[in-house]
Amino acid sequence: MTQHDQLHRYLFENYAVRGELVTVSETLEQILAGHSYPQPVKNVLAELLVATSLLTATLKFEGDITVQLQGDGPMTLAVINGNNHQQLRGVARVQGEIPADADLKTLIGNGYLVITITPAEGERYQGVVGLEGDTLAACLEDYFQRSEQLPTRLIIRAGESEGKPAAGGMLLQVMPAQNAQAEDFEHLAALTDTIKAEELFTLPANDVLWRLYHEEEVTLYDPQGVEFKCTCSRERCAGALKTLPDEEINSILEEEGEIDMHCDYCGSHYVFNAMDIAEIRNDASPADPQVH
Repeated sequence: MTQHDQLHRYLFENYAVRGELVTVSETLEQILAGHSYPQPVKNVLAELLVATSLLTATLKFEGDITVQLQGDGPMTLAVINGNNHQQLRGVARVQGEIPADADLKTLIGNGYLVITITPAEGERYQGVVGLEGDTLAACLEDYFQRSEQLPTRLIIRAGESEGKPAAGGMLLQVMPAQNAQAEDFEHLAALTDTIKAEELFTLPANDVLWRLYHEEEVTLYDPQGVEFKCTCSRERCAGALKTLPDEEINSILEEEGEIDMHCDYCGSHYVFNAMDIAEIRNDASPADPQVH
């Protein structure tokens, strides 16, 4: 019995430590659909998706977060966008051969992790993390330690369940401004680290928490749904076309007869012919969407 993607927040009654548990398998499947990424790239996108969902859940405001890996290796970019509604999308760019057993360092080469947080109100914030850890989780723990001085443990599991891509993860974090004992946090982190991928992918959250922490008092809050959602639209494409020089648009229309804008994230096509362009230039609303 597969569950729908959900994010659960929980709290330890006797320690100043909070946790999150997320499953993102359905969302992952939709992000990978329509792309033929090599397996190591799929694995990185899966891990990045789990991490972004968990990070989004730590934000205390409405807004967007983008987590991206970029470097000079054969995978030049892997990016996940998410928001406080747990709506996520992602894409990777690959050039060159990727060995079947490529790890993060091989894929990215010299690179870094960029976390961009854009609140609906307030200042945009960007953090850049060198890829010093061997895993994405280790790099993000490093980020939390530096940016928020909060001991954080990230557990990410990616693989397959019932023949489909599956991913999930857990995050533990010391509550700010409360003195959690380091050994208490390490004890809880060690317990959390024992979670098996299959348990995370298939068991209800309360069963997972019981298996891990049956000697602790844990409060589990109502879950939040996680879903794949792309923010592309015909209007956005029209807006982008408005910013291009007329000559450039005219030459594409002459050569191709139409302008076909393709969304890397979800595969939608938005087609604009000469009439549509004329309407955009007159600032009229574009004709009915033509999405293939």
